[in-house]
Amino acid sequence: MISYRITSASPSAHLFDVELRIDAPGTDELYLTLPAWIPGSYMIRDFARNLVSIAASSGERQLGLVKVDKQTWRVQPCATPLKVSYQVYAWDLSVRGAHLDQTHGYFNGTSVFLKVVGREHEPCEIEIVRPTGTSCSDWRVATTLSRIDAPELGFGRYGADDYEELIDHPVEMGRFDFRRFSAAGVEHEIALTGRHRADLERLCSDLKRICEYHAGMFGALPKMSRYLFLVTAVGEGYGGLEHSTSTSLLCKREDLPKAGEESITEGYRRFLGLCSHEYFHLWNVKRIRPEALRRADLAAESYTRQLWAFEGITSYYDDLALVRSGLIPAESYLETLARTITRVMRGAGRLKQSLSDSSFDAWTKFYKPDENSPNAVVSYYAKGSLVAFALDLRIRACTGGQRTLDDLMRVLWEKYGVPDIGVPEGGIEEAAARVAGQPLGDFFDSALRGTGDPPLHDLFESVGVGFSLRPQRGARDEGGCRNGDGGPVTRGPALGARFKGEAVGLRLESVFDGGAAQACGLSAGDLLVAVDGLMVQEGTIESVLARLGVGTSTTVHAFRRDELMTFEMTLKAAPDDTCELWLREDIDGEARDRRRAWLGLAD
Repeated sequence: MISYRITSASPSAHLFDVELRIDAPGTDELYLTLPAWIPGSYMIRDFARNLVSIAASSGERQLGLVKVDKQTWRVQPCATPLKVSYQVYAWDLSVRGAHLDQTHGYFNGTSVFLKVVGREHEPCEIEIVRPTGTSCSDWRVATTLSRIDAPELGFGRYGADDYEELIDHPVEMGRFDFRRFSAAGVEHEIALTGRHRADLERLCSDLKRICEYHAGMFGALPKMSRYLFLVTAVGEGYGGLEHSTSTSLLCKREDLPKAGEESITEGYRRFLGLCSHEYFHLWNVKRIRPEALRRADLAAESYTRQLWAFEGITSYYDDLALVRSGLIPAESYLETLARTITRVMRGAGRLKQSLSDSSFDAWTKFYKPDENSPNAVVSYYAKGSLVAFALDLRIRACTGGQRTLDDLMRVLWEKYGVPDIGVPEGGIEEAAARVAGQPLGDFFDSALRGTGDPPLHDLFESVGVGFSLRPQRGARDEGGCRNGDGGPVTRGPALGARFKGEAVGLRLESVFDGGAAQACGLSAGDLLVAVDGLMVQEGTIESVLARLGVGTSTTVHAFRRDELMTFEMTLKAAPDDTCELWLREDIDGEARDRRRAWLGLAD
């Protein structure tokens, strides 16, 4: 038995105390290591950098402990029980790390539990100790770790079959609101941390519909006794990370449903989409998973070219499940889809990096964006979801509507998920061809290994949905669902840069390929202060450019570092990069039937 004991040693200093105990360490040297990354988030995060101190002992004897690399320690041999004590600094309020203060504690096992190399398949026991002090007397614990002697929602001892399971169950402790609901015959729980005024009964009802839709699509839930949504509500924040029987979510408190509010606001729709995304990962990623990521070495990168499917297909189904389950109308779904298309179209990186390469380079490019990322990188989430949409319609066309992407996911589940076999590179392409009943090499060569745009106009036309790309109408215009004829399209000038307003001027965050800003020599980081002799701010830049008009040459002033620089800019027309979708009425019955089938609409 490998046992751990974790204590909230100093919430005000954000320190966890952890003890690792090995009753029978053996007579050989032991190596202890902490993961460099957490499954589901493909970036080296070097969690060991948060270890403040570490020591080893056996009884009263202190043992030698030598650090051999950035995350690994060698322990002097001993024949009697070994104890390793260490402190972890926990001030990462995210779904990936660990966080501790006077209001709550949260951790992922990858941040706090050292692995005993060579003994990672042994059972583990963890004691979560209640913090001292009256201010923590009402704290509770939410996790899907198996309870040994801990009371329900309580502190005490928990267990895991091995190290991989140990680090797959995040833990929340503190004051949180807690609710239960049943979905597909399995108990589901919500633990909501942070100040809020959410209608938790409505949230349970809506999540039940999403969970049962996904379970119904796959035929059943994976084998588990319960599922937990760990939600932290903050002023600004968004994120999620999947686990085998739970998910950690970070959201804006304003995105949660309010009591007495019946409509689904844009923020609540975004939160439900996040919940849907992470829940779909129960199948796609946690159990249907790339061969390279099955029992991956968490000390270094594990490469695969398949993230477009594991994140892109999941991103396709997350919002689609909302309309198919009846939570949102078709128009609301088209709005979210149009905004995804807009995000993809606004990045020249889609024309340079393939989805296959984007998946492979996630470690160094997607998860480490910089000012040039829009020009060099394509998101395997966003464009991957568009390829999933195209694949869905391709399978439907090949089979006369008899088979769909849903069938492909069920095939993958039965072939790889149920027996827990890693999906080999190219395995999804082979399975898709079998489901479609014909070769799909041309489709995948173009969609995955090419850099062109999917034929969106033709795809949407086949399901009775109108599609258009137009110029952006303002800094906050993200596209959406068209009402009426969409209004006149005015092709005004565009700066060709993403910026953030400051007290004086605009700080350029990214300068886009082919835009006016890049052509005149402006760069990311520059502080743009004047155009045509007029001071510009976030609220005035659009009107200043519009007054000048497309083709006008003008003088621009900007600070680069602390030097004032002058540029001559010729204004260029805004590109057609903003998507509008709408439900067409001028379609025949077959197109209408295909649209109903795709969106899961009632006749």
